[in-house]
Amino acid sequence: MSQQVIIDSRFHGPPSSANGGYVCGIVAGLIGSTAEVTLLHPPPVGRPLEITRLEGGGVILRDGAMVLAEGVPASVEIDVPVPVSFREAEQAAKSYVWFDGHPFPTCFVCGPDRSEGDGLRIFPGPVAGRNIIAAPWTPHASLADEGGTVRPEIVWAALDCPSGIVFAGPGMVVVLGRLAARLIAPIVIGQRYVVIGWQLGVEGRKLHSGSALFSENGTLHAVGKATWISIVGH
Repeated sequence: MSQQVIIDSRFHGPPSSANGGYVCGIVAGLIGSTAEVTLLHPPPVGRPLEITRLEGGGVILRDGAMVLAEGVPASVEIDVPVPVSFREAEQAAKSYVWFDGHPFPTCFVCGPDRSEGDGLRIFPGPVAGRNIIAAPWTPHASLADEGGTVRPEIVWAALDCPSGIVFAGPGMVVVLGRLAARLIAPIVIGQRYVVIGWQLGVEGRKLHSGSALFSENGTLHAVGKATWISIVGH
């Protein structure tokens, strides 16, 4: 069984391809609230892509004969750090490493060149005294489903970039290879949240990390576990 999806150019990461976390969320949305998605090629924006459902609950995203992404049901086993307060996240975001020199400054999630109400404008910076990064986030109304909660693929996107920015440094460019996420509770438009990211380990060019999304009162709403691939700088 197959169907088609077109990823709107609004949701790009690099200028000509979709944000990886957003794509993972599109694929995962056909699987369930917990899934793992592997990205094999940059998914283009603005043209039809084919989604195929597999026996056992898996999903494949294709551009013609090219497989772009593969998703499977999965569990997400990860120890989540103690939450960061909204005020701490605001302070951390002031030290966002890519306000200048961002490799993809119009990225839907973390690009500083995106305006309010267009991009997510999630700018994680280091939290004082802790080995994590954090950013505040108040979701815009344009991200809502019919019930007034943030669409699942947007939550996946919000978990994406913080898990990569935790490795950011001068000349460093990384791309998302795999993201597993568990969506625990709805994200409500207009409420205040905190997104965090932290390193889990390095295996050559493979960089492993975690991310999580908390409400302002510290309730865990979503958690992710990512593998990034270093392209430059590692």
